[in-house]
Amino acid sequence: MPTLGPSLLFAAGLTLGIGAGVLYPRRSRDELPPIPPPPPTSSKKEIIKSIALPSGSVRLHGGFPGPTPDIIQRTAYTAAYDRRLRHPAWTAEHLTAASLAKTPPLNLNGDRSKSVFMEDEGIPEMFRAKLSDCASFSSIYPSATHVLTIGVPAADAKISQQAMDETFFLTNIAPQVGDGFNRHYWAYVEDFCRRLTTNFEDVYVFTVPLYLPSRHPDGKWRVVYEVIGDPPSVSVPTHFAKVVLASRPDFSYPQSPSKGDKMVTATSSVKELAMGAFVLPNQEIPDGADLRSFIAPVESVERASGLQLFNTNLKSKSRQLCAVTQCQVIVRRFDDARKELGPSVQGRKSSVKERS
Repeated sequence: MPTLGPSLLFAAGLTLGIGAGVLYPRRSRDELPPIPPPPPTSSKKEIIKSIALPSGSVRLHGGFPGPTPDIIQRTAYTAAYDRRLRHPAWTAEHLTAASLAKTPPLNLNGDRSKSVFMEDEGIPEMFRAKLSDCASFSSIYPSATHVLTIGVPAADAKISQQAMDETFFLTNIAPQVGDGFNRHYWAYVEDFCRRLTTNFEDVYVFTVPLYLPSRHPDGKWRVVYEVIGDPPSVSVPTHFAKVVLASRPDFSYPQSPSKGDKMVTATSSVKELAMGAFVLPNQEIPDGADLRSFIAPVESVERASGLQLFNTNLKSKSRQLCAVTQCQVIVRRFDDARKELGPSVQGRKSSVKERS
């Protein structure tokens, strides 16, 4: 079974303290390393930044031009927003059986019908994905060729109404093909990630939009993607990746229950780690497709996205996810059921087409 040496992984606000042979998947909010705040969008005092060049230096009035990482912390997830593409560069979430419970403590669980799409005013207006982009997109594609997808789905944020509402910020949104993907196979993959909490105590999920090249008839490789909005500003990824790190008790070692929650093991217990990545094309995928056919090395996702999701030590200590649990989707055609029930059920849906 995997054991871990001294290390520390800090990714997207998901903190895994790794001691001598021990993975600590839970730490209190006060113990979390601080995430640097995004740079201020305005300042009364003019900023002058000097940048060294081989022939001397140049002074930039207004500060460093970018790119600027907009790190966004929400109740149920953390994300980084890509100002150029107008959608998340990645989203990260921590799933547990308790966080996904349909009836959280004090009955404060979120109600999807009360949530609406929102612009994120924390992003400068000139770089912000806007509701008007979505409205024009919906009119351009009346048959819903593409729909808006939520990076961290609302179904993963039932813990409170605020948590669910926050999944509807446009900084958590990217366009996907509707029929056969967003409403179907991608939804099955999201469900698969949630079901992992029945076999693992802690499940950490990165969702990463990708732009991958394809070979054209002339033999050259090109990255070709659509841009939506009026004017066109929101990019449509060619692929989407789910990268998963899961942990559960390693019963090769003594285990003890957590003092705060007897249903899980103590943080001092040794954990078994499993890691896996799935890369899916942003296109219609048959319901019968084998999820394992989309397995990809985590390093391939990192290389394509320019991200380092997990450190080398953690990767070396993790088993392949599909080698220790069944990687299979469950086909559930909820959208077809809604169509059969008629317009009265669909009336509560937002005017902007989506599936969460």
